[in-house]
Amino acid sequence: MRLIDVMHLGRPRVIGAWLVGDVVIDPGPTSCLETLLAGLGGERPHALLLTHIHLDHAGASGSLVERWPELEVYVHERGARHMVSPERLLGSARQLYGDDMDRLWGDMVPVPEANLRVLHGGETLLGGQFDVAYTPGHASHHVSFLHEGVAFVGDTGGVRIAGSQLTVPPSPPPDIDVEKWHASIERIAAWHPRRLVATHFGASEDASAQLSELSGRLDDWAAWAREQDLETFVEGVRAEIGEHVDAETAASYEQAAPPEQLYAGLERYWRKRAEAVRPG
Repeated sequence: MRLIDVMHLGRPRVIGAWLVGDVVIDPGPTSCLETLLAGLGGERPHALLLTHIHLDHAGASGSLVERWPELEVYVHERGARHMVSPERLLGSARQLYGDDMDRLWGDMVPVPEANLRVLHGGETLLGGQFDVAYTPGHASHHVSFLHEGVAFVGDTGGVRIAGSQLTVPPSPPPDIDVEKWHASIERIAAWHPRRLVATHFGASEDASAQLSELSGRLDDWAAWAREQDLETFVEGVRAEIGEHVDAETAASYEQAAPPEQLYAGLERYWRKRAEAVRPG
């Protein structure tokens, strides 16, 4: 098992793809494809396991299938159709990133339906190597994978840059759900993993402590977003991160989880809740 730092925008410790035998977990965006291929060093993967379909995790999947047409791509049922026809996903992302879209993520090539292996949660994959859990909250189509006591948690386990002790909840729009996220944290904890592996960025050995910290900060920052405007929220998030890490590491946190997007996702969560209980 090894980590490939795909050096997003030339910065280390932002996006990492994991190689477990001949399986790649979250290959990253197409903008980092050449770095990923160099990290594979000529190894041909048998399968991609996608925790979810956001471009920083899954964007390069179709390009890898073009290169290796027999490549299997495992993805949750709610995300599968967007891998085959990514127009809606790309349109939503373009609303969020605007003119930065191509620079950040590159193109997204569709994955042929024949290459998809659709997940629901509860499966055991690839000869018993991986257990699958459905872990929504960050995204409605998020799954996590357990391999020999190591939990690959995508974004559900938070952003924790290797070498630091700080865990933050990445909460971009469109489908943040705080209650479901807490349930997913409990589901991962029930595995009693000896290690957590995050796409942003690296592995940690104190799984229980990390999940507990994530749960508390998720509630704290959700409350901030409910009570504060964008500018105040962003200042608070940056200040809290700066209390825990140096400036270079703080830049990696911000690139992996831009504070403006954290606010946008949490603000939308509260707005949807309010609309759900509004009479008439």
